[in-house]
Amino acid sequence: MAKKIKRALWALVAVVWVMLTLFAWFAQPKQMSESERRVLAQMPQFSLKNVTSGKFMSEFEKYSLDQFPARDTFRQIKSLFHTYALNQSDNHNIYIADGYAAEMLYPLNEKSLNRALTQFNKIYTRYLQGNANIYSCVIPDKSYYLAQENGYLTMDYDALFAQVQFQMPWAEYIDITALLSAQDYYYTDTHWRQERLLPVAQKLCQVMGVQSPNADDYTKTSLKRLFYGVYYGQAALPMKPETMYLMQSDLLEDCRVYQYTDNRYSQVYDAQKYESKDLYDVFLSGAQSLLRIENPNAEQERKLIIFRDSFASSLAPLLAQGYSEIILADIRYISVEVLGNYIDFENADVLFLYSSLVLNKNLI
Repeated sequence: MAKKIKRALWALVAVVWVMLTLFAWFAQPKQMSESERRVLAQMPQFSLKNVTSGKFMSEFEKYSLDQFPARDTFRQIKSLFHTYALNQSDNHNIYIADGYAAEMLYPLNEKSLNRALTQFNKIYTRYLQGNANIYSCVIPDKSYYLAQENGYLTMDYDALFAQVQFQMPWAEYIDITALLSAQDYYYTDTHWRQERLLPVAQKLCQVMGVQSPNADDYTKTSLKRLFYGVYYGQAALPMKPETMYLMQSDLLEDCRVYQYTDNRYSQVYDAQKYESKDLYDVFLSGAQSLLRIENPNAEQERKLIIFRDSFASSLAPLLAQGYSEIILADIRYISVEVLGNYIDFENADVLFLYSSLVLNKNLI
């Protein structure tokens, strides 16, 4: 009896092994992982040169892992096991506290910060000397409000804020940390919620001396499609999707957005992005090197230039009331040296608006 059971188990193992082998060689590979938002490895080219060099097997290993059947299910099982059976506090540096998924950012990456600040100073030296109205603002990432009180390692945020102010003495620093809390961010994503940003927009406008947005002028409108943030896939833990809200107004309805890359106009909330893999792309069309928001109903001709990351996509529309033109430049996608070919810096307000997450992760 024992021998029969043993033979049956071996037969089952052999069948599973054959099925997985056939799947690896002949199944139609997926191009993208929706949950992880990344391109998956594809079948490497089979050639004598690749086989003898070992390149084929190395790339095939990556391919077989990325294309493994029911991969997302196994990822979730693994994450659940590590979280609840092994009682690990984080999974791939993603932790969940008070229902919010956040990234454990530790320690402060001074090289990354200094690299970014060097770029900002290059912009100042090349284009902004003589401009009076220059401002800087660091957007704290979600961990600023979650990590320490929940026992997770965290970077020295005070040192980061101080370094920004020290190395940018030509810019007036605007502190917004007291205006935010964990509740102002999405549960499953890095970004903040637009419907909760009016206090931040109002403070920025007050400091920069322009008309502040009035809450009564906006209508909070929900999108029908649910939002799965970037941490939803990275954590591989069961989390509920969220409702995304847009702050709509007559003023924003009349604004139009010029996209330099595509040479086209769009709306502040880009309907073409409603089916994007990342629903956050509805704000100013997602990742763009250079954009211009035009407000035909501005009370005065005044221009704002924002050097920014993706956090500004949802905030910038709330600043539009005070400006006839807002230009957003993302120097991760456009060289500092060519900015002058597209932007007239004369008599413009300038705001350096970056998240601590981007400043700390070698992204600039």
